[in-house]
Amino acid sequence: MINKLISLCFAVVLLQGCTKLDENIYDKYTSEDFYNSKEGSDVALAAVYAQIPGNWDGVGYAGADRGWYDLNSMSTDEQVIPHRNTGDWELDFARLYLRQWLPTDGFINNTWNWLYKSVFNANLAVAQLETANADPSKIAEAKVLRAFFYYLLIDDFGDVPFFTDNNVTVDKIPQEKRAVIFDFIVKEINENVELLSSAKGGVYYGRFNKWAGYALLAKLYLNAEVYTGTPRWQECLDACNKVSEGGFSLHSGAADNSHPLGYKYFELFGDVLPDDETILAIYTRVDVVGRNIFTVRSLGGSDASALFGYSGWNGSVVPKDFLDKFNDNDIRKRQFRYGASPFGPRPAGFTIYSVELNNIDNPGANPNDGARSQKFFPAAPANSGGASNDFPIYRYADILLMKAECHVRMNNAGAGKPFVDEVRQRAGLQALSAAPTLEDIYNERGFELAWEGHRRQDMIRFGTFLLPRGLVKAAQSYRLLFPIPTAALNANPLLTQNPEYN
Repeated sequence: MINKLISLCFAVVLLQGCTKLDENIYDKYTSEDFYNSKEGSDVALAAVYAQIPGNWDGVGYAGADRGWYDLNSMSTDEQVIPHRNTGDWELDFARLYLRQWLPTDGFINNTWNWLYKSVFNANLAVAQLETANADPSKIAEAKVLRAFFYYLLIDDFGDVPFFTDNNVTVDKIPQEKRAVIFDFIVKEINENVELLSSAKGGVYYGRFNKWAGYALLAKLYLNAEVYTGTPRWQECLDACNKVSEGGFSLHSGAADNSHPLGYKYFELFGDVLPDDETILAIYTRVDVVGRNIFTVRSLGGSDASALFGYSGWNGSVVPKDFLDKFNDNDIRKRQFRYGASPFGPRPAGFTIYSVELNNIDNPGANPNDGARSQKFFPAAPANSGGASNDFPIYRYADILLMKAECHVRMNNAGAGKPFVDEVRQRAGLQALSAAPTLEDIYNERGFELAWEGHRRQDMIRFGTFLLPRGLVKAAQSYRLLFPIPTAALNANPLLTQNPEYN
């Protein structure tokens, strides 16, 4: 989609150059005229969307490494890249899992820089489109995109620099309270979401349409108590119900011998994600638009070579305490590869991974310690640098579990049971024998959304993030936020570091 929009921009410029030969007429084609056109408004938006696919140097929401995804996934109980006793993998990854990150860490700085570059681009798009009196739906899309990036900022860092006009230098940007920015984000979405297109797929694959806008609003309300101290469960439920008006349903979980992992369920993590369940996705084409490294980074070299014909990185593993929570009959357990008979293809030369992980930092883990992930079973084109799997930011299973959680938290657990049961039964499990508890929902979210970037937020909301787990000791409460990067503090004297990181 991004490539098409950029190509369209070039086509417009070339068309002007080839057919508008009169210099005076060419000069009259103003930026306002351009951004008021369908092609121009899409180009303005493409510059913002181009920030979302994962790429090297910590850029993007998900797909590559050392950025937002790693910071928010490896600080939880669902995955870690251990330092290996062979000397492989730097300790930075293990320190995330051990909750020992520092304000100078690359992950912290990369995430901060990516998000503020994205805010800057979104501000620019809003200004370009508003100045040009562009289609209101395009202005609304730019504003919701900006709201998305600010939502990620307050989720990770709390009180952050806030600006909506780029005509300000870095050292003059004020730091605003988390709750104030929360109110701004909610207001921006509520004022613009109904202006967004209701179309799904096609040119709106990977873009904020109305349904993705309401999914973002639901996420904000879901975590409102964390951000502001005031729960907003009914508002979250209302936003989820608006998403349901988009005609979404769970994708099939039926057996499928044509898929390497044996079930249609895993089409949700392949290439061109099914629009029955996918609400917002990241379009990926390796070496062109982003990349998806999550399986190639997890599998060992010889195992990946036997499966795909190119080497793996022998990196990310699934901690045993997380893996052990899955029922053996759960088809979602096939996303993990371990033991002598791993789920999925078993060619000659496959690696036997131990589920045990006895050390992750000093001296580190044995090379084949730790279960591996093949959830994003590589989609072609693919190579040792990644694959072309698209990535789901929001999908309907998440919305159903959010509905269930809202009902339970509002003391109406019985009303939430059908939503949990629907997700469980798609996975090959029986319905719950009683109304769901918060623990049931917390566990189900872990099973359904593993390695999709939601776990840290869920653990904080359910009060489990600071608890001891596996090889990790209990953490102090200041670890609920990441520190503001040292480089940002040095650049802006108006900023105050989060408590205990000084």
